[in-house]
Amino acid sequence: MSTINEIQDEIIEEFQLFDDWEQKFEYLIECGKELEAIDEASKTEENLVKGCQSKVWLTAKEDGNNLEFDADSDAIISKGIVGLLIRILSGHPAQEIAEADLYAIDQIGLKDHLSPNRANGLASMVKKMKVYALAFAAKA
Repeated sequence: MSTINEIQDEIIEEFQLFDDWEQKFEYLIECGKELEAIDEASKTEENLVKGCQSKVWLTAKEDGNNLEFDADSDAIISKGIVGLLIRILSGHPAQEIAEADLYAIDQIGLKDHLSPNRANGLASMVKKMKVYALAFAAKA
């Protein structure tokens, strides 16, 4: 299995294939379409990511020593963003997730091309994933 940084490096390479942000957003939308919808029972207030312009639900569960994330959103760009984060972080040990430096977000220029509300949502998604990771790591 690839490390968090290896996955980030792959994503950076993938985004370099596109000439402009219109194409990059199309790619993000495709990432969102690949994300399996979570069941309706998981779409609770507790699983809602606070600070997002749109509704984003995020859940985490242990799978052996690793943490697996599932998410869904009512907005396609947000679903693409959370899909990208899941691709980077899901399937790794909780402590590794908690300590991960998510440099790919800056290197692909994602934050610079989002509205302030969407950028806040992105930060909120990352924060919620790291809070889950810290909670699971503390239990271990």
